Amino acid sequence: MKPILDLNSLSIRFPGQEVPAVKDLSFSLHSGETLAIVGESGSGKSVSALSLLKLLPEQTEISAQSIRFNGQSLSDATESELRSIRGHRISYIFQEPMTSLNPLHTIERQIAETLKLHKGLSGAKAQERTLELLTLVGIPSPETRLKSYPHELSGGQRQRVMIAMALANEPDILIADEPTTALDVTIQKQILDLLMSLQQKLGMAVLLITHDLNIVKRYASRILVMQQGQVVEQGETLTLFNTPAHPYTRMLLDAEPTRNLTEVKSEAENLLEAKDIRVWFPKTKGLLKRIYDHIKAVDGIDLQIKKGETLGIVGESGSGKSTLAFALLKLTKSEGDIRLKGTPIDSLNQKEMRPYRRTAQIVFQDPFGSLSPRMTVAEIISEGLDVQQRVAPEQREAAVIQALKDVQLDPESRHRYPHEFSGGQRQRIAIARALVLKPELIVLDEPTSALDRTVQKQVIDLLQSLQRQYQLSYLFISHDLAVIKALSHRVMVMKAGKVVEFGDAEGIFNAPTSDYTRELISASALEK
Repeated sequence: MKPILDLNSLSIRFPGQEVPAVKDLSFSLHSGETLAIVGESGSGKSVSALSLLKLLPEQTEISAQSIRFNGQSLSDATESELRSIRGHRISYIFQEPMTSLNPLHTIERQIAETLKLHKGLSGAKAQERTLELLTLVGIPSPETRLKSYPHELSGGQRQRVMIAMALANEPDILIADEPTTALDVTIQKQILDLLMSLQQKLGMAVLLITHDLNIVKRYASRILVMQQGQVVEQGETLTLFNTPAHPYTRMLLDAEPTRNLTEVKSEAENLLEAKDIRVWFPKTKGLLKRIYDHIKAVDGIDLQIKKGETLGIVGESGSGKSTLAFALLKLTKSEGDIRLKGTPIDSLNQKEMRPYRRTAQIVFQDPFGSLSPRMTVAEIISEGLDVQQRVAPEQREAAVIQALKDVQLDPESRHRYPHEFSGGQRQRIAIARALVLKPELIVLDEPTSALDRTVQKQVIDLLQSLQRQYQLSYLFISHDLAVIKALSHRVMVMKAGKVVEFGDAEGIFNAPTSDYTRELISASALEK
């Protein structure tokens, strides 16, 4: 059987770069097949897929012996011919739906646009097909979502809308570029199961681009491994997982987070204690903004964190994980009792709270968003020192250098800016900023969610090393259960603002008592 897509010796070079981004890439894709392209950021996965339909900047040099789709050459296709293929016979699900969907257009208008362009549908027929597609991808009450804008939908719903747009014209090939990055494990499984069921129904081929090997193992029939723009290995999924031939493939497979924790002594002091924490957001209506109900983001939660302990908090988006963390650090208004090292802090205002900020620090999910692009690394790390205490310039410099050494970054890099670093390095800078004040508790809010598998493992190993070195306590928030399992002494499972399960990490992962916890573990494909 002839392949539906056949790529021979593709090379890509960006303007001003001597080294090609992709070199001599060849592969074939058959109808009904799922081929996964895996590799770390910068390996050339996404640019290879974008080049097929000439979606890269015009100045990019793209060369290939041949790129054939259903026997038709794409290499020398005109722009008009490519337009008739894009979104019609070959569709693309982009990695970040919030930046791919137009914020000024309703969901109905965006889906109807591709129907009008390729099928000539408009009016009632376009709306009927749009409703059919939204139902197909599992959007609840789709008729109420037609006039919604992207910002009014959750991350999972936005991704489903992207899938609906991609499937609108029943394509022959679906290119899915990290379609589930940063989504909850249950939503991730729903979306991938949906794609595979639609694939069987429509007989389409799927080109799946991802760095998540758990997804690849579960859904792909063949794998192509890329490193620095070149293919280092390809083959059947089971064969490649069981007997990888290339050292890079083995490194990717071995980059599973490993549990290497120091036991917490039973007599260790409680560093943080919280009782009956509530964060309720009022729902108002009318001109007078009368409160008629509340969104119970956090609803009556108790917890304790001992010195040297990691408490992992898991749950889906909207479960209240981050809101609880912000409440514990007095970064959002809450009710309930909070004690830090035995001292009540729940009634303190922001000025009174300032001295306690040294004890408890936070590392946010997106280091690129939380690090000022106008400040050097030295200025970013030393900012907390300037706020908390006046120190001599030489002491500040020494503290910054030590913090960078602690996170295994070259101290000479302190004069550079955040954009000059990789995602993993920026996350290390964010950790250094927290460490410089010598805290006892660090709240880590999804710090590894957008990192490559190998970089993720490095950050986890670093956090475990720092915990042993400085007897740090962590409140670790994540929807990645593999990370939680590796890092946590105890685990709290949250759903809709409440705790559904709380206990020893190994006990919860090996013998969960809650149906919801079992669902999360099953969706994450964790092996015991």
